[in-house]
Amino acid sequence: MLIPYSSIACLATLVAGTVANFDRTSSDVVIRQTPNSQSPLQKNVTWDSQSLSINGERMMIFSGEFHPFRLPSPSLWLDVFQKVKALGFNTVSFYVDWALLEGKPGEFRAEGVFALEPFFEAATQAGIYLIARPGPYINAEVSGGGFPGWLQRLNVTLRSYNTSYLEATDNYVSHVAGSIAKAQITNGGPVILYQPENEYSGACCGALFPDPNYMQYVEDQARKAGVIVPFINNDAWQGGHNAPGTGLGQVDIYGFDNYPLGFDCGNPYTWPGSNGMAEDFYSTHLRLSPNTPLSLDEAYLLTPKKFQGGAFDPWGGSGFAGCASLLGPEFERVIYGGMNWGNLGHPGGYSSYDYGAAISESRNVTREKYSELKLLGNFLKVSSSYLTASPESASSGIYTDTTDLTTIPVVSSTTAYFVVRHNNYTNQSSISYKLKLPTSTGNLTIPQTGGFLSLNGRDSKIHVIDYDVGGTNLLYSTAEIFTWKNFTSGKVLVLYGGPGEHHELAISSTSTTSVLEGLARTETMGQTTIVSWDVSSTRQIVLIGDMKILLLDRNSAYNYWAPECPTEGISPGLSSQETTASSIIVKADYLVRTAYLQGDNLHLTADFNATSTIEVIGVPKGARNLFVNSRKVLFKVDKHGFWVAEIPYVPPKIELMDFKALDWKYIDTLPELSPTYDDSAWRDANFLHSTNTFQPLNTSTSLFGSDYGFNTGYLLFRGHFTAEGTETDFFIETQGGTAFGSSVWLNNTYLGSFAGNSIDENSNQTYTLPPLERGKHYTTTVVIDQTGLMENWVIGLDDMKDPRGIISYQLFGRDDTAITWKVTGNLGGEDYVDKVRGPLNEGGLYCERQGFHQPQPPSDSWEASSPFEGISKPGIAFYSARFDLDIPDVWDIPLYFQFGNKTSPPPKYRAMLFVNGYQFGKYINHIGPQTLFHVPQGILNYQGTNWIAVTIWAQQASGAKLDDFQLIKETPVMSALTGIKSVEQPWYSARMGAY
Repeated sequence: MLIPYSSIACLATLVAGTVANFDRTSSDVVIRQTPNSQSPLQKNVTWDSQSLSINGERMMIFSGEFHPFRLPSPSLWLDVFQKVKALGFNTVSFYVDWALLEGKPGEFRAEGVFALEPFFEAATQAGIYLIARPGPYINAEVSGGGFPGWLQRLNVTLRSYNTSYLEATDNYVSHVAGSIAKAQITNGGPVILYQPENEYSGACCGALFPDPNYMQYVEDQARKAGVIVPFINNDAWQGGHNAPGTGLGQVDIYGFDNYPLGFDCGNPYTWPGSNGMAEDFYSTHLRLSPNTPLSLDEAYLLTPKKFQGGAFDPWGGSGFAGCASLLGPEFERVIYGGMNWGNLGHPGGYSSYDYGAAISESRNVTREKYSELKLLGNFLKVSSSYLTASPESASSGIYTDTTDLTTIPVVSSTTAYFVVRHNNYTNQSSISYKLKLPTSTGNLTIPQTGGFLSLNGRDSKIHVIDYDVGGTNLLYSTAEIFTWKNFTSGKVLVLYGGPGEHHELAISSTSTTSVLEGLARTETMGQTTIVSWDVSSTRQIVLIGDMKILLLDRNSAYNYWAPECPTEGISPGLSSQETTASSIIVKADYLVRTAYLQGDNLHLTADFNATSTIEVIGVPKGARNLFVNSRKVLFKVDKHGFWVAEIPYVPPKIELMDFKALDWKYIDTLPELSPTYDDSAWRDANFLHSTNTFQPLNTSTSLFGSDYGFNTGYLLFRGHFTAEGTETDFFIETQGGTAFGSSVWLNNTYLGSFAGNSIDENSNQTYTLPPLERGKHYTTTVVIDQTGLMENWVIGLDDMKDPRGIISYQLFGRDDTAITWKVTGNLGGEDYVDKVRGPLNEGGLYCERQGFHQPQPPSDSWEASSPFEGISKPGIAFYSARFDLDIPDVWDIPLYFQFGNKTSPPPKYRAMLFVNGYQFGKYINHIGPQTLFHVPQGILNYQGTNWIAVTIWAQQASGAKLDDFQLIKETPVMSALTGIKSVEQPWYSARMGAY
């Protein structure tokens, strides 16, 4: 339903369900009689009740979510993939937005920033598998849920087994699924799974649901395009829809989603009560789909520990900082956010799509939840026994000495994982306890050497027993495992605990033991060696036989990494246990991307945001030299055999320009108010009926933008009438989605505005008219800022068809047929002009129709005026300026455009931001909450000229201006990121037919 989230196929096992089959006949469709085959069509990706296997190897599919269309700078996709890989993840699932690729029916375009092939290539280079989720319907908090606006004209139920709808999807699916098919693992690509529908989970209003014929058609579309990897689904809850064994339309692997903390980012420290704990999901799964692995394909489950990755924030909300706190390190799990550029978003959210994700919209990884997730991801990566483990019943007082805690054993044939949490995960108290665990040496009460364990509020622990560390048995550990490696020089095990905690571990060994660092205590009991320790910010190291055990506090563990270290080539390749075993351990402060051995040179690629000491643990055999970001680095070998080097950090002095000092040019972008304005090129709004199922019309002709091919951005209407002198008032109802706004003029006389709010999707106003002169021609101009189309989650409701435009109007004293209407939106409508920036980037303002928002507009003759001066009356102003950037290549410095206004109460105005022709933000001063708009490198030219444009729409009598508008930067990161290319940025040229 909502993203970014993560997909994971494997907790222990998954289930088959009993959803009734429905047969249907229809006069306008051909029913496919052959049910979807559940036998694999290929051998690369297989599954059983416990896990997926990739090329014959069991694998934990630990996946994040990344929407390439939300980062329209393909050079940065590898950066995100490498940051995902560094977490210990091996997979990313991704949506594709149909509305961006088929803006006009029958014309599929996936080029430039919309091309999928570079996305597949970047995933392969990073060693990341992909789960394809191309829709047609995706939800995803995008306009229309991914449906193109022209579907509003389809007078049938969407997402149903109807010929008109299904044929409308054929062109898109054949192209996008065909592209995905070429990138399947069977062809050497990264795609391992395919989701043919998204949250096909609920219906109303008489719609047939679930419709097996519909689902089968959707699946057949993908198969016809060449998709042969397994199908998964994403049920919005555990409803069993289309699970294996349900007949026609069944998928191969059943999956579902859940969001237990909800989306109240305004109260980030208040958690709701227990809502569908992991043990409940698992038992339901066994009932629904017992022969497939447990798969949470959105708001994913990692262990019985925590799930849900992020949260959306609505117009007027608290901001994504609150979402990041709500789903912070105690309850994290999501990958990359992004931004809703170019009218991409839906009415429920603003331009940012940061989501409080572990990787922010600026690709920053400083949030603690990123580091916390890295601990878990790397632990699961080295815990192969988890892949065949099954959870047992949750209990209180059996495995601990207190009934205040719940324990869930997850047990394989060799190893057991005991997940301990509060009975109610909202509990914020700290509880002391002892464990009572059934180890291979018998039942033990732990700690054995004295003391207690502790579980703080909003936390959980994974305690292990009989855990294999490269042939050495870890009898138990109360501290949690980050990773372990079996190097040629010996084994290394990295454990961590929370601040102030006491921990204990036992090794099935009586080998020589010594404490190399710190105050840890060791003793022998029978055939085991026990280590007890109190968590400290100072690292402790214990040597038992050939195994070094690093004992860390959690915050120190955040700075450890386990990059795969191939000996051939610089790419780690797609994940497998072999590449996991070849990884090394590196301590570094910000980010370690990759490692590889080239001859006797060990290469690390890493990013730094401060001077950093790095340590290489488990140096590959034969390595003699250390290179960091292709530069040779001097190092020392410490007493443990670790390579230690200092990486200096000297940030560049970046002077960002003062926007007030730019040479701004201004033009009025509402020439429609001029008495001499000619709107003859506009579309006649003369349709007597609408095919939109929003019926009946409340106007004599349709005034819905989509009926005339205008599906995005600002809409403008001009109503012409000849006065009789009896007219007194003008009533109008407009609709544009949450936070939309409208303004109305009679000739050039301002009648008023609906400035918008965070609640209303439509609104009506009655404006008093000045005295009108009988026989005189008048024009009513209406401007509407729509905030995107509704999503279409519930089948039968067809929410995405909620029209944008004028719903009703009345000229008091006259019949409504007295007004004849014209309408415009983006130039060309569905025959949109700018093929590079796509069908949603432009709206209907004069400056957009002319292309003045693009670089180097014909502004020499325009007035010299800036947005800081603004306008003194209601209207819409357009400002353009250029500036240069000169940011050194090796520095990753995310930049934000910051808006602000110090006046109270906040003036009512709207602003749009264009950067090099790309619309990158809608700022609504009196609604908010967004004031910072990130624009990525690639859209911004970091070494060269940039053009910015700003519109200001004053919705109050006193006009509007920007009090604050500036470019700000995040902390510079000295980065291994290279080769960032600017995307195509067509400059202004006179547009044929522009009006």
